[in-house]
Amino acid sequence: METNVRYTIVGAFVILLVAAIVMSIIWLSAGFSVAEYTTYEVLMRESVNGLAVDAAVEFNGVNVGTVKSIEISQTDTRVVIVLLSIKKNTPVTLGTRATLNMKGLTGIGYLALIDKGADIRPLKALPGQRYPVINTAPSLLLRFDTALTQLNDSLHQVSMSVQSLLDPQNLHSIRQILQNMQATTQFMPQLLQESRRAMQSITTQTLPAANQAMTDLSVITHNLVGVSNEIRQNPSVLVRGTRPNRLGPGEK
Repeated sequence: METNVRYTIVGAFVILLVAAIVMSIIWLSAGFSVAEYTTYEVLMRESVNGLAVDAAVEFNGVNVGTVKSIEISQTDTRVVIVLLSIKKNTPVTLGTRATLNMKGLTGIGYLALIDKGADIRPLKALPGQRYPVINTAPSLLLRFDTALTQLNDSLHQVSMSVQSLLDPQNLHSIRQILQNMQATTQFMPQLLQESRRAMQSITTQTLPAANQAMTDLSVITHNLVGVSNEIRQNPSVLVRGTRPNRLGPGEK
C-alpha cells in the first residue's frame, strides 16, 4: 500500500515538473514579451518575391514587428495586401512609407518602414478601411528594373534612328555630299587665289577712289553750306545773283 502511494506521489511530481518545463518553454519562446501590437495594412503594387509570413518589419532599421499575412486583392489582382503586426508604441505617421528590401545576398525579404518626418500626424484608419493603410515607396529592385527598362527603350530608339540614318537612300545622299565636298576642295586653292586678287584690287584701286570721292563730297557739302548761309542772309541773291549791282545815276 505504501509502495502505491509513493508511486502516485512520484507520478504527480513528474507531471507537475513536465508541465512547468512546458510552460517555461512557451514563456521563453514568447520572448518575455507583453508588448501590445497594432495591425497595419500595406497595398503593394509590385512583386513581393522573397517576402514571407513572419518576415521582419523594421522602422528606420529597428525591428518593430512581423508580417502577419500576405494575400492577393480580390478587387485588383495587381495589388498584394500585406498585413503587418507592429508594436503599438511605434511612431507610424502619415509620412511613413513601406518598401520591400532584401537582407544582403541571402535574398530574405523584409518590409522596411521609413519616415523622414514629412508629416508627423499619427496614421489612423479612414472610413471604410479595416486597418490603417501605410503608403508604399518603390523598392530598390523596382527602381532598378524601371531604370533598365528606360535604358532599353532609349537604346532601342537610338538603334532605330541609326537604322533610319543608314538606309540606302540616306547612304546615297551622304556619298553624294562627300563627293561634292571633295570636288569643292579641289577648287579651293584657285578660289583663294581669286579672292586674294580681288582684295588686292580693292586695296589699290577701289579704296583710293572711294577716299577721293569722300573728299570731293566734303568740299561740295562745305560749298552748299556757304551758299545756304548766304541765301539765308540775302534772299535776293536767288534773283540778282552774287554779282554787284550797277551803280545808278549819281552813285559812285
